[in-house]
Amino acid sequence: MPALSPISSGSPPPFAAEARQSGYRCPVRRVEQTVEIPAPAEEVFAVASKLEELPRWQSGIVSVARTDSGPVAVGAKGTLVRELMGQRIEAPLEVTAFEPPRLLSLRSEVSGVALDATIEVTPLEPSSCRVRLVAEISGSMLTSFMEPMIASGAEGDMAASLERLRGLFEDR
Repeated sequence: MPALSPISSGSPPPFAAEARQSGYRCPVRRVEQTVEIPAPAEEVFAVASKLEELPRWQSGIVSVARTDSGPVAVGAKGTLVRELMGQRIEAPLEVTAFEPPRLLSLRSEVSGVALDATIEVTPLEPSSCRVRLVAEISGSMLTSFMEPMIASGAEGDMAASLERLRGLFEDR
């Protein structure tokens, strides 16, 4: 079973221009984790992209409730409750990209910190796939000091989350 592979990158993300326009600095922190899962990409994406299922496999997430109706699509909204550094945080959540069965991107902003998270699922063979989680963290000038702490916590949460997601399919 392949190990998780952390990757950090200092390259500017594709939404850097949007970040500047909305009052946020370009993200200084990017955290990435990858894992191989012994299941077809379509099955893994079906679980990973269902917003209400995020607490089942994503570490630190207590609940996600949709605030709109209909299928998951770009623009779908919800409210996420997360345990972070001993605090319970409620944050709005919006789907910014949705391309089944391979890509889901989410954006959340709370207390001057924005998080853009992407889940990419790549088929490797008919019965396995690679899942990559990417988190890009940006803050206003007033909250930039929190970015290293948030990135450090996110990296550990992402590794634990991918292990939980892999566990959902290994037990079959």
